[in-house]
Amino acid sequence: MLVAMGDLLFRGLYRMLRILDPLLRVAYGTAGLGNVHELRVRSRRGRLRSLLLGLLRTDDGLYLGHPNGWAPWTRDLAAAGRGELVWRDHEPVEFRPVLLVDGPEREAVIRATWSQHPFPGGLIYSVMRRHVRRHGVYFRLDPPHGEAS
Repeated sequence: MLVAMGDLLFRGLYRMLRILDPLLRVAYGTAGLGNVHELRVRSRRGRLRSLLLGLLRTDDGLYLGHPNGWAPWTRDLAAAGRGELVWRDHEPVEFRPVLLVDGPEREAVIRATWSQHPFPGGLIYSVMRRHVRRHGVYFRLDPPHGEAS
């Protein structure tokens, strides 16, 4: 029951964010949105996708993820094996995604969602932490192959 409720909550939240995307992009381009940055990734169908996502930071690095499991963009990122992160008003930085498995690094990233995502995201992730731990998909952003960090 709790899993279904968490799934529905996150689906509704992300549906609302898709509707608000044009307004969020204006706000992002004008003043920024906290930890939100642009991800560019080639889709499995070959199209370039651009999404605004919350970038998470821990002592171990930079991370992106989805609290409700595999989403189209996480599947695209895993399949592409690379992406670009765009900080507002900066050149894109290429990275290689490394899928996190259960363990201390993934747990630190999940905990970072509670404090680093803008309201109400952090609060929702904190309240739904059991669901996020069970279903969330998170990637560490490493330098492209052959580059030192």
